[in-house]
Amino acid sequence: MSKFPDSVLTTTKKGEVEARMLIDRGKFVRYRYVDAETGEDKGGGKVKLVLSPENGGMEEFFVIPTKGGRSLLLKAEVKGEKMLWDGEKAVGL
Repeated sequence: MSKFPDSVLTTTKKGEVEARMLIDRGKFVRYRYVDAETGEDKGGGKVKLVLSPENGGMEEFFVIPTKGGRSLLLKAEVKGEKMLWDGEKAVGL
């Protein structure tokens, strides 16, 4: 008998029952890199994902598409606040 409600339980491919546990929640930002002169995509589909948990801190990841249709997630160094172009003006993360 599980100590968790059925709504949070899942079964692995091996048939083992696991519970989904919340680590944290917050907001996120995704951005990509473009050529400063032409506006053309420079990353080949690569984007940066910035996670900002409600309890503070920040984590950054590169999301890189692979040939198989999946994406590779690589942890990136947090380099502080950045400004991003939203199509009309510069905005902070």
